[in-house]
Amino acid sequence: MCLALPVRVVEIGTGAAGDWAIVDLGGVKKEVSLALLDDVKVGDYVILHVGYALSRLDPDEAARTLALFSDMNESQQVA
Repeated sequence: MCLALPVRVVEIGTGAAGDWAIVDLGGVKKEVSLALLDDVKVGDYVILHVGYALSRLDPDEAARTLALFSDMNESQQVA
């Protein structure tokens, strides 16, 4: 099973070729490749899978998805 996550881009232009970005997911920051996307900007949400940003995501959709993940995490902690 594969899992892709919505993450927010907080920095662009990292890596030797400048085609990497720093993304944030709930305070966890990671460097990811932007090689598959054009015109990504700081503040954009992207779908992250195995270190690659696959597509841009609408901020409202990203918020709904992140809320669902949060709800699932809370229900796991209660059980």
